[in-house]
Amino acid sequence: MAKSEFKEIKKFEKEIEQCAKCGMCAFWCPVYQEERVEYSLARGKNVIIRGLLSGELELTDKVADRLNKCTLCGTCTQNCSARVKIPTAIVAARADKAKNKGVNFPYNLVYRQVLPRRELFGNLLRCASWFQGIFLPKTEGSVRHLPAFLSAMGKGRQIPQIAPKFLRQMVQVVNKTPEGTPTRMKVGYFTGCMTEYVFPELGKHIVDFLTRNGVEVIVPEAQGCCGAPVYLGAGDFDTGRKLADTNAKAFTDVDYVITDCASCASAIKDYKKFLADNPEREEAYGKFGDKIKDVSEFLVDVLKLPASAYKPSAAAKGKKVTWHDPCHLNRYLGVKSQPRQIMNSIPGVEYIEMPNADRCCGMAGTFSIYYYGLSQKIADKKVEGIKATGADIVVTGCPGCQIQRMDNTMRHKVPVKVMHIMELLE
Repeated sequence: MAKSEFKEIKKFEKEIEQCAKCGMCAFWCPVYQEERVEYSLARGKNVIIRGLLSGELELTDKVADRLNKCTLCGTCTQNCSARVKIPTAIVAARADKAKNKGVNFPYNLVYRQVLPRRELFGNLLRCASWFQGIFLPKTEGSVRHLPAFLSAMGKGRQIPQIAPKFLRQMVQVVNKTPEGTPTRMKVGYFTGCMTEYVFPELGKHIVDFLTRNGVEVIVPEAQGCCGAPVYLGAGDFDTGRKLADTNAKAFTDVDYVITDCASCASAIKDYKKFLADNPEREEAYGKFGDKIKDVSEFLVDVLKLPASAYKPSAAAKGKKVTWHDPCHLNRYLGVKSQPRQIMNSIPGVEYIEMPNADRCCGMAGTFSIYYYGLSQKIADKKVEGIKATGADIVVTGCPGCQIQRMDNTMRHKVPVKVMHIMELLE
């Protein structure tokens, strides 16, 4: 493959040249800590990417697999003296691979024909909901155990069931503040796929909490998938732009765009960096990205709610809780103190800091599907941290991390409940 074909990688060529090959990333990389091979860590992937640019390497399936074997957790960049953004270059390499070699079946069908069509996606999930009720046995509560024949999703994986009613059936497009409550501002709520289809009660609770506290909440019907698995995971930038265009247009007339998912927030903030291929998109994606706020960040930094606003939910009263930092919330969005401030403000709730709370949990979207065994090994270290706290509840700010925590704690028979931070609040 000619050097000129690596259009996306070349955009970040100056950044990858900063790597001093010191190997400090080896100590931090969650994948390398399990595999112990050079190409698993950022330094090794940097060598691969530079080899592609120089023409010394071809983008074979084997090379592509080595580039895919990255959680994009950003730990390497955080602990690099030069702050080399290897995860950014990896996303760019995935895009060049997708442009030159395509996206494998069935993901190409799902990403290009299903995810951009929200109504079709919802209808297919309704069928899947019926399917799971017949074929997938329940384990605990609403969690189902994936049999071995669904190996594409990870053999034996514990996953929450698809909700019988989706979020947009539970909330209005325009959700006004209660009568007598002054409206302080108007925000859009980016619901994401997991909250929309798997955790709709969480979304309904967030809307209710915000409106009670003087925030009018708009839930646009036109919004769709954030595109993280499409353009960050598979490198399909063309389809990613279609999703980005839809989402940026859906949230034009609001003060902020609130998310409850760290992965979604990071993905939509990065539209400008990866997907803006003309001045119009650069402006639209930039304006959209500037409005994005994680819900905990919004409550603390924008609304500036007093401690008295944080009353415990029935499930949280008298409980010990600990916190898992989602990689995209902590390292990409810089939101770390705000969730802790909220949890420490809830009366009757004891907050216990988890050892290595910001360690990657191994979820990383489609990474945990392609490499489920490796994902489990990374998650085992997180489970040890949870057990060390003695907490009743492990809390996070990303539905994807929630699913990973549910799977891992059940697999290890750790008696903790997994919750989103907003579920701690009345």
